[in-house]
Amino acid sequence: MAAELDGATAALLSLWEAARENTTSRLSSAQLRAVMVVERYDGINLRRLAALLNMLLSSASRLCDRLVAAGMLEREPGRSDRREIALHLTPESARLLAELRRDRRQRLADVLAGMSDEGRQALLRGLVEFDRVARAREGESRPAVEFRSASPPPVQPRPAPDGPAAVRSA
Repeated sequence: MAAELDGATAALLSLWEAARENTTSRLSSAQLRAVMVVERYDGINLRRLAALLNMLLSSASRLCDRLVAAGMLEREPGRSDRREIALHLTPESARLLAELRRDRRQRLADVLAGMSDEGRQALLRGLVEFDRVARAREGESRPAVEFRSASPPPVQPRPAPDGPAAVRSA
């Protein structure tokens, strides 16, 4: 079963990567992961960020230096300990993440539109259960999304591509 799931998720991962390349091409995968962790844990300190990214503290510090220089993260002294640095998203990184999610959701909607309602519901049920079990294994109880039986969102037509960006996103 694991091998079949691994094979089936290749299309999903490809969709994710295409959306990432289309919207966040100026960030590396590690930088994007860091921004997403800071979004989830606003005010996180560098030590916790490094642990969540599975990085050395010095590597996480250099990564944050680059993200601050790029205008994606802000550093501020901690509220309880002024020596500790709290990390926050900038409006630019929040905009970039929103754009990434819109692109990803549109790509997902395009694929889901070709599936039967039963297939969509089964996929959602299975992924919600998978998420619950995976989070429980990591000691995290809050689900990413609650399951609710509903029709997929309407598919929005994609604008006609033009210019050099169209070649990159194809």
